[in-house]
Amino acid sequence: METIKKESLSELTRKGTCVEFFSAYQDLDTDRMISLATPEATVSFIPLGEDGKGLFREFGKNVWSLLMDCFPDLDNTVDAMVSENEAVECRVLIFGTQQKDFLGLRAKGLRFESEHIFVFRFNADDQIVDLTIDWDHAGFVAQLSGQ
Repeated sequence: METIKKESLSELTRKGTCVEFFSAYQDLDTDRMISLATPEATVSFIPLGEDGKGLFREFGKNVWSLLMDCFPDLDNTVDAMVSENEAVECRVLIFGTQQKDFLGLRAKGLRFESEHIFVFRFNADDQIVDLTIDWDHAGFVAQLSGQ
């Protein structure tokens, strides 16, 4: 007998917010991305350590804007979404072609493809309050370095 898990309205709303975030990312629309979070929401780009943490609306927006400027064809594909308690984990493939220097990486016109894990945490009003992002940074650098 197959068991069917019913998702709550809150889980569906939160997953919808994640879909909207990645849709805005595809449209290179940082303002729309930022509007999905509370003003005090935080973001952490795990491979960057302590230097990769800050406010979603400031630090996150700056990082995403830089990525979009340096990789004008930046895009993503959401492969999976799993919700648990107040969080939604998204497995996402991000890809693009580097057209400008990015964080010390000289632009060589090379393309990258990198699996990312985004973990969105929400408040009771289903707004993003925290986002952690992890990826294979060494693999990302190797692809853009032509190694």
